Amino acid sequence: MIDRADYFAAKLAFETDASDLYARQTAGDGVVVIDVRSGEAWAQGRVAGAVHMPYREIAERAPQEIPAGTEVVVYCWSPGCNAGAKGALEFAKLGYDVREMIGGYEYWVREGYPVEDHDGIHRRPIDPLTGVPRIRARS
Repeated sequence: MIDRADYFAAKLAFETDASDLYARQTAGDGVVVIDVRSGEAWAQGRVAGAVHMPYREIAERAPQEIPAGTEVVVYCWSPGCNAGAKGALEFAKLGYDVREMIGGYEYWVREGYPVEDHDGIHRRPIDPLTGVPRIRARS
């Protein structure tokens, strides 16, 4: 039986959320964000600056495109999607330091962080059920 403190420490070691990921991006710490969804989902919008690598392509593409030792955060659509976990597993098998962004793209958007699509980079309104609307600089 695992100790509660060990469980939550492990959970935090393997997961992140939209807020923490955005803080890391704005701090410029070099984490690579990977969108593991389909091409159709990618075209609808994605985390600004993310790399598109569907989870089924990770084993082949990651070693060619992402240097060993790079910290990676993967995401899929939402809490109801397990493609993020599948993608994280593929990166872990390859030896990458990987985390899954809980909440996926849905919570990234709902919390008002920068999204990218064919029109460029923009933000959508913050959903008051998931984030606190604040005055912030546009990016």
